[in-house]
Amino acid sequence: MEYSLIQSLQALALYLASQRGLSHYWKTHYADHTFRNVYRWNAFDISLLIPYFIVMIILAFYGIHRYQLVWLYYRNRRNAAKSAESPASYTEEQLPFVTIQLPIYNEQFVIDRLIDACCRMDYPRDRFEIQLLDDSTDETTEVAAAIVQRYATGGVTTAEHPEPLAPQPVLYLHRSNRYGFKAGALEEGLKSSRGELVAIFDADFVPPVDWLRKVVHHFAEPGVGMVQTRWTHLNRNYSFLTQVEAILLDGHFVLEHGGRSRAGVFFNFNGTAGMWRRQAIDEAGGWEHDTLTEDTDLSYRAQLKGWKFKYLQDVECPAELPIEMTAFKTQQARWAKGLIQVAKKSLPTILHADIDWHQKLEAWYHLTANISYPLMIILSVLLMPAMIIRSWQGPIQMLLIDLPLFLASTASVSTFYLVSQKELFPRTWYKTFLYVPFLMALGVGLTVTNTKAVMEALFGVKSAFARTPKYAVQKKGERSQAKKYRKRLGIIPWIELAIGCYFAGTVYYAISTENYFTVPFLLLFVLGYWYTGFLSIFQGLFERREGRGEMHEKPYPVGI
Repeated sequence: MEYSLIQSLQALALYLASQRGLSHYWKTHYADHTFRNVYRWNAFDISLLIPYFIVMIILAFYGIHRYQLVWLYYRNRRNAAKSAESPASYTEEQLPFVTIQLPIYNEQFVIDRLIDACCRMDYPRDRFEIQLLDDSTDETTEVAAAIVQRYATGGVTTAEHPEPLAPQPVLYLHRSNRYGFKAGALEEGLKSSRGELVAIFDADFVPPVDWLRKVVHHFAEPGVGMVQTRWTHLNRNYSFLTQVEAILLDGHFVLEHGGRSRAGVFFNFNGTAGMWRRQAIDEAGGWEHDTLTEDTDLSYRAQLKGWKFKYLQDVECPAELPIEMTAFKTQQARWAKGLIQVAKKSLPTILHADIDWHQKLEAWYHLTANISYPLMIILSVLLMPAMIIRSWQGPIQMLLIDLPLFLASTASVSTFYLVSQKELFPRTWYKTFLYVPFLMALGVGLTVTNTKAVMEALFGVKSAFARTPKYAVQKKGERSQAKKYRKRLGIIPWIELAIGCYFAGTVYYAISTENYFTVPFLLLFVLGYWYTGFLSIFQGLFERREGRGEMHEKPYPVGI
């Protein structure tokens, strides 16, 4: 038996030698040489493949950063700040005076809910005031003034609270010039405020009764300049779109804020559901309105001054999600443009500041992340020709090169949001797998809108503060008010549909050339562009046909 085995090995060795060795055997059996001596790279191919791989590599770096945030979140879990574990606290007699600022613009449907929630907060009324900062230009002014008067007088009852409410320290402040938009309204309110601490809530938020009590004690620790709490979602289950939006925001608040705050690097105030120390605002230079994300701008200026920020993941503040695709895209475009504006304004200072290199690197990733949208447009243009050129190289080469880049740039997205849902909903998080393709597709579908916003920021194109319409909608069927501030469609949805058709053709080509590996990736592009395009066009279309829709006089609703 041993002799026969030796003979077999010798025969195999002779065969391999006659076939020019193992290397030749591997090449002839596993490498694809179908087009050898037929196809050769040329300058045109290289001019396409070089930018293609540059874009893929840059996107891969941002994808790897998502993995890093997950790692920071778990590695530093002992550093998580909790509402019940503040290092110091106030006695009842020491509680500081708090000003609650409520900036609004043309948001008549949610004012009553917001004022009622703030007036019922558990806090001594002799150390507490509410400022309704109204920049409205429609009937919201009359609605808001009447609501404030009602709560200031007292005696308000609701179905949930049948006991009459005592008179509340709520003030109505109206501006007619809207200078500086939201940042200008907040700055104007500070001029007459009395608070040592300033809490801010946007119009669609409903702060819980105990919110102030959970947050205020963290300011007993010297050096704390801002405390941010986690957004939750009043209408999470309103539609498939709001469910996807909720997962996207959960990822931001759990892993971005959680990972950065636990690691001790800079993170930002989200513009609402947070509290500031007035001294930190003043020392940082106050509210400035040269960017669309004045909250992030002030956050970096304050942290560069040495103020410490805290994030309380266990303190929730419910809010309303956009119920229409156009409103959601308006919100995302504002954030994308604003962050690039802050990057242009603040990154030179941050990179030259006397802070740890890790803080500088994290600030770079945070503020420049939206540059990925123009890169996605470039990738969209190059994907078809690059796929044709790459197909000549055989599946092994494509697998070794494209798969790692795909995992780094794209698969990181699904990992990011799955982990955030596991943290928030440990018993039901696995259901998120059903939403993962749509999460990734929606990110692709936002490319056109956000690329326009990013390019405007890079080239210094100014625009008004485009606020997200709110309607106090929580249940399916509650949409009659949505027509009030509906955004005009414009040409972008049609561009999205056209790009989706282009990628549908790319899918057909991939299948016809048996390039099956790329098909799932390409289908995400088709789904993303068609999903955002069709929803943008068809939401509200039937109401307008029936003559019941009312288009806003501006190209889009502007304000808070």
